[in-house]
Amino acid sequence: MLPTHTAIAGLGVTDQGKVYGKSAVGFAVDAIRLALDDAGLEPVDLDGLLVNPGLSWGLSGSMGSFAVQQAMGLSNLSLSASISLGGASAGAMIMQAALAIEAGMASTVACVFSDAPLKAPKSQSGKKSGGTASAYAHSGGLEAAYGMFGVNGRYALVAQRHMHEYGTTQDQLGAIAVSERAFAQGNPSAQFCGRPLTIEDYHASRWVAEPFHLLDCCLVSNGGVAVIVTSADRAKDLKRPPVHVRGIAQGHPGGDPLETLSSGAVLAGKAALDMADVGLSDIDFCELYDCYTFTVLVTLEDYGFCKKGEGGAFVENGRIGPEGELPVNTGGGQLSSFYMWGMTPISEAVIQIRGDGGERQVPKHDLALVSGNGGILSTHSTMIFGRSAS
Repeated sequence: MLPTHTAIAGLGVTDQGKVYGKSAVGFAVDAIRLALDDAGLEPVDLDGLLVNPGLSWGLSGSMGSFAVQQAMGLSNLSLSASISLGGASAGAMIMQAALAIEAGMASTVACVFSDAPLKAPKSQSGKKSGGTASAYAHSGGLEAAYGMFGVNGRYALVAQRHMHEYGTTQDQLGAIAVSERAFAQGNPSAQFCGRPLTIEDYHASRWVAEPFHLLDCCLVSNGGVAVIVTSADRAKDLKRPPVHVRGIAQGHPGGDPLETLSSGAVLAGKAALDMADVGLSDIDFCELYDCYTFTVLVTLEDYGFCKKGEGGAFVENGRIGPEGELPVNTGGGQLSSFYMWGMTPISEAVIQIRGDGGERQVPKHDLALVSGNGGILSTHSTMIFGRSAS
C-alpha cells in the first residue's frame, strides 16, 4: 500500500458549544476562513471543498459543499462533494482530498464539519421529536414498538452485551469518562474545562439508556471545524508546521455489531498502520471517536492495543489519562470538549503534533492514531498523522 504525500497545513476551530445566532453554513464558512488564515492562505487558493454536514443541515446537506461554495464566493473548484458516513466522514474527507491531490486533480482542499442543533433558550423551535422505526433498517419496527429509538439505545445494547460476555464493568466505562474530563481541564476550548469529574460524579449522573449514564454520552455542540489538506511539499513552505498524513484507511463491516461486538477498526486499523509503515508500539497517543465511553473501549480492542474482551481492564488505573502510558483523547474528546463528529479527534491530533497543547500537551507527540466511527460501529476511518513524512 502506497504512502500519501499530503499534509494538513491549516486548522480552524470556531467557538464551540452553546453558541447561538449562526447557521451551520455560517459555522462552516468561519471554520474554513480560520483554517486558511492558520495556513497563511486565501480563499482563492482553494480548488477543493469537502463538507460533512451535521444533523441540523437537514436535506440541504446533500448539496452542502455547493452551499458553502456560494457563501464563500469560491469560483475555481475542481473538487466538491458532501460526504456522509456519520463519524467516519472526517477521515473519508481527508482520504478523498489526499487521493485527489496525489492524482493531480486538486492542490488545496478544505475539509469541514459544522452543525448547529442547539437552540437559544426561549426558542420556540426546539421541540423534541421521537425517533422512527425506519431510522435504522436492521432495527425494523419491532424494536421501535418496544420503545427503542435512535443511537443511544442501539449502542447501549452492544455495550450491555460486551459487559455480559466479558465482564466489563460500569467502573471501567466510568474510568474513560474521568480520564477524558481530566484532559479537558487543560483545554480552554473544552466545554467542561474548569469542571473536573470523579468516579462518584459519574455514577451519580442520570441514566440515559443502561449501561450508559449521561456522562457516558457525548456532548451536543454548535460550531465548526475545518482543515486544509495540500501536498507535503507545499505544506512545508506555509505558515504552520505540516502535519503529515502518514496512513489512512476506511473499514465498513456493516451487519449487526450485536453479533460481533466489533467495529470497523479491525479492518481499517491494520491498513492505515501498514501504509504508514509503523506498528502500534510506535504510536505516541490516540484520538479516538468517543460518541460514548464504550466506543473508546471497543476501538482500543479492535486496533489490538489489548485482546478482545480486555478493553475494560486496559483503561483502568489511569492508563489512558494524563500521565498514562497511552494518552487518549487529550483535549477531553467529545465527552468533555466538544462534539464535532470526526473533526474533534482530528483537530486535537493536529494541535498535539504541532506542540500547541499547552497544559495538556503530551510529551511524546511524533505519531498519532486517529479514528472515526459511525453507523453504530459499522463505518470506520483510521488515520496515522506524523510530525515527519516518514
